[in-house]
Amino acid sequence: MVLQLRGHSLYNRGISFLVSSSLRHLSTASPLLNSDQTSAEPLVKSELEALVLKQYSHGKFYSLVKNAVALPSVLLAACQNLSLAANSGGSSTELADRVSRRFSVEEMGREIREGRFDIRSCCVELASSRENGRCESLVLPNLKLKVLIEAIRMVLEIVYDDRFATFSYGGRVGMGRHTAIRYLKNSVENPRWWFRVSFAREMFNERNVDRLCGFVGEKINDGLLIEMIKKLFEFGILRIELGGCNSGRGFPQECGLASILINVYFDGVDKEIQDMRLKMKMKNPREEEESTGNVFYKPINIYAVRYLDEILLITSGSKMLTMDLKKRIVDILEQRLDLKVDRVNTAIHSAVSEKINFLGMYLQAVPPSVLRPPMSEKAVRAMKKYQRQKEVRSMELRNARERNRKVLGLKVFTHVLKKLKQSNGLKSEYEIENQVRDVFQRWGEEVMQEFMGSLEERWKWHSLLTRGDFLSLRHIREKLPQDLIDAYDEFQEQVDKHLAPAQAKKELEDEEKRVEEEDEQRYAERTVDDLTKLCIKVSAPEELVRKAVKLVGFTNNMGRPRPISHLLALEDSDIIKWYAGVGRKWLDFFCCCQNYKSVKIIVSYHMRFSCILTLAEKHRSTKREAIRHYTKDLKVSDHDGSEEMHFPLEREVKMMGDKNLSDPRPVDGTLSLLLIRLASDEPLHSCAASFCERSDTIMYRVHLLQDRLHISPLDEEKWVRGMGTIHSALNRKCLPLCSTHISDVYLGKMTLQDVDGSSFVDLR
Repeated sequence: MVLQLRGHSLYNRGISFLVSSSLRHLSTASPLLNSDQTSAEPLVKSELEALVLKQYSHGKFYSLVKNAVALPSVLLAACQNLSLAANSGGSSTELADRVSRRFSVEEMGREIREGRFDIRSCCVELASSRENGRCESLVLPNLKLKVLIEAIRMVLEIVYDDRFATFSYGGRVGMGRHTAIRYLKNSVENPRWWFRVSFAREMFNERNVDRLCGFVGEKINDGLLIEMIKKLFEFGILRIELGGCNSGRGFPQECGLASILINVYFDGVDKEIQDMRLKMKMKNPREEEESTGNVFYKPINIYAVRYLDEILLITSGSKMLTMDLKKRIVDILEQRLDLKVDRVNTAIHSAVSEKINFLGMYLQAVPPSVLRPPMSEKAVRAMKKYQRQKEVRSMELRNARERNRKVLGLKVFTHVLKKLKQSNGLKSEYEIENQVRDVFQRWGEEVMQEFMGSLEERWKWHSLLTRGDFLSLRHIREKLPQDLIDAYDEFQEQVDKHLAPAQAKKELEDEEKRVEEEDEQRYAERTVDDLTKLCIKVSAPEELVRKAVKLVGFTNNMGRPRPISHLLALEDSDIIKWYAGVGRKWLDFFCCCQNYKSVKIIVSYHMRFSCILTLAEKHRSTKREAIRHYTKDLKVSDHDGSEEMHFPLEREVKMMGDKNLSDPRPVDGTLSLLLIRLASDEPLHSCAASFCERSDTIMYRVHLLQDRLHISPLDEEKWVRGMGTIHSALNRKCLPLCSTHISDVYLGKMTLQDVDGSSFVDLR
């Protein structure tokens, strides 16, 4: 309780600081905040943040809908976000014109502010008839309602984003799947036991919605906002399904508010887990300074990662500690949040001997040498061969440089001699003595460095300079001047000091010994780490990926590439774009995995040749003819006749690896969706993408994988476990798209979530 109060006071002080620091933005944003003006500019994030924080008082936010969401400038900012998500961006003036041709943001803001906005009239209901007689309906928002949802999401993001726990991922800027995986790989030390909280597959019911509105009401005092959230749940626009596979995947049935509301709902659990972690850390302070000799201190830690409704708890302590932690977490979820936990699948596993599935990837605790294995003998031989080749190339470069120096010197000497013969003296407007001195000094340093690094050269020169040492004879020294003898002795001392074979050999032996000792030290540290430390290995589920490849039809029963007959109706460029979108999404999603090479093989070989075979079957040609025409890079000509490549090149795939922090959407939406062009006489429609003005559209029919194969996604034996699906109500529905946005859909840059729900047409 003390920790909770302390965190609450810190949060209040943080909000007060943000309000004071954001006042300067209000002066610039004040012209945009007038709700009665007829023209407005979309607010930037800093201005919106200042506007929202202005409504904060006495620990709560007040009247956010009237003072923030309903403003025309905020609604235009929401329109801009939707336009950018659908790749329909443009200048703010163009955006305002496109919005004004659809609806008036001023009138819409007035309706929202006065509580007259009719959510029911903005709903589009789509029904799907199943063979078993059961009919499932899907309710989608039209573009006007999507703008309102996006405006609410933007405001809630400013209110809650800094308040969420640090291990809360999903639905937040810069806090995606790869960020969570990188935290697990870099921060978790010595995991021993872990468990993943599994929920029974069910939708949010009325009790859950009431609890969610209660959590929102603890921080926001706005009855209009609470009423809007309840209506969105009531009309089926906002659907939250726990235990499923549809959250955070860009499916059209997922509302834009779902992610942030899930984080709000689980925020209380996150705070409890954070308190448990702090208490455990206080009981086990770090004692690195006491870990000396053969004693290795291993503190007991609790790690947690939550991505929307996927929760992973890791401990480095005993199994009894993990069991107690699991009991407390499950009790909080069932009693406080009224959620149904699947206790059978919420089982404790050994982090060392068992893999666990989290975020669509497998996790396992392994010694550090598994992640960074020592080089094999074959690799060592290859490295030594490469080093010898490198030395040969450097020697050739040195010889070429010396040859060029001689040629350059002869040219300079010839030119100067010619000028001297033609005139009494050499006169130049520029002084090049310093440049020449620098060049020769640099050359001399390079030559001396090469000479001093060669034992053979030093040995050779020492033998030449000490050969015929007649000046060391006494009867000769007595007849010579003393100055000459002293100079000779000093010269011999310098020769022995710098060129003596024994001294040079000792220096080289010391260097080799130092390198050998460093190698032994690294080997000892690696051995100790393998015996005392554990890291997390992240790997892609190869079995599930290969099952998905076989299910879609990329390969046959023997695992060899085969053509997909359902794609024959598409244009050549659309076929290649569809393959490219699936392949790039797989590569982006699994780029942080240890077995990334296996995914590269599936994309670079199976999918590439499946695409080639599909093109060959479409044109009734052979594979060789298709490769000769399209090449292995799958080049295709556009309408202007210029070649373009969409499928990743083989060299590009080889160079791919762990990228920057991102939140790539899984491949499920692109993999299970086919848009087939219709040859219809329908009148021209505007493009279904958000705020796209193009009317040169083509009607496409939606074909979903589960309906095409007649497989239920709930059948884990036939379907791929963990693979989400687009709602079946959209199967065989039609929508108009322009050439730009149909290309974005095939390439996976845009999903059906970025489409106006009222654009779907039912053509029979």
